[in-house]
Amino acid sequence: MTHRFPLKEVARQSGLSTATVDRVINNRANVSPQTRARVAAAISELEGQEAQLAARGRRLFFDFLIEAPTRFSREVQQAAELVLPSIGSAVCRPRFQAQEIMTEDDVTAVLSRIAKRGSHGVCIKARDLPTIRAAVNKLIVSGIPVVTLVTDLNTTKRLAYVGLDNQSAGRTAAYLIAKTLGDGEGTVLTSKSNDRFLGEEEREVAFKGTLARLCPNLRVIDASGGSGVHLETSRIMQSINAGLDQIRAVYSMGGGNTAILNALEQNGSMPDVYVAHDLDTDNRRLIEDKRLSFVLHHDLRMDLQNVFQAFLHHYKLSPEPPDTTISHIQVVTPENIPPLKRRF
Repeated sequence: MTHRFPLKEVARQSGLSTATVDRVINNRANVSPQTRARVAAAISELEGQEAQLAARGRRLFFDFLIEAPTRFSREVQQAAELVLPSIGSAVCRPRFQAQEIMTEDDVTAVLSRIAKRGSHGVCIKARDLPTIRAAVNKLIVSGIPVVTLVTDLNTTKRLAYVGLDNQSAGRTAAYLIAKTLGDGEGTVLTSKSNDRFLGEEEREVAFKGTLARLCPNLRVIDASGGSGVHLETSRIMQSINAGLDQIRAVYSMGGGNTAILNALEQNGSMPDVYVAHDLDTDNRRLIEDKRLSFVLHHDLRMDLQNVFQAFLHHYKLSPEPPDTTISHIQVVTPENIPPLKRRF
């Protein structure tokens, strides 16, 4: 495994010992595939942070733990690397760990490792479960601040929630569907990636309440639990045996849109309006092809700017906290798709 970084830097970035990194770099035996993957990911992260490596100042390591489809976690990492050069009060070094599906034990084990090795802050996107909340609070008690991203964790002493106003997003989705369909009859399909992501739950509650008020004759059926990934979402869609032929609208809160659209197409029941979240690679392609009607988008670069600013203010390296950590919704249609934001 070739690279141009000191072993100590790779070790700090990966959270592993220099001896372990040395074994991986020199392709020695008795190294797990997971450890090799972690070292490779750390080197990739360092390549994206080379400007930060050359900077001088206090170095702070922040850990990102994300349960989300790869397309979203990749967007988060790219957004972080884009905003890092604009941070002048400290050298911020993010370390990423992301999986599409994580068990409670997976999440708590990662948080335990972070607590053991040390961190200046943890940014987490995880399900709102008692064991995860307890692990987060334990981390905070140990002196490591936590920021939740996109979806919150109830009853935790987290430093801040950063991301979309999820209730406003749900109301907006209901309004767009009501304005498109009018007060007729039919079925609306809703889909969350998982019932225990608090942000998606907030979207759903606000959506259903607003839709019932604006379009009382529309019926809602649910296709949740696919984790926003293609195979799982396809399986969920196949399990719905009745009502798909009456689908007039879809509100997808958690991704997996290609799988949902494919299932509806196979059933011969394409909706009049389809509302999705986040202008990631998949959704950009789908809305360019006019398979999505609206995408409720928010600026992840601003979110990551707020994450770092919240941490820096905690360490008194920024005079002010973020003005707001709540993102504004941008309603994207096939006629106003923003251009891709490239790295510089």
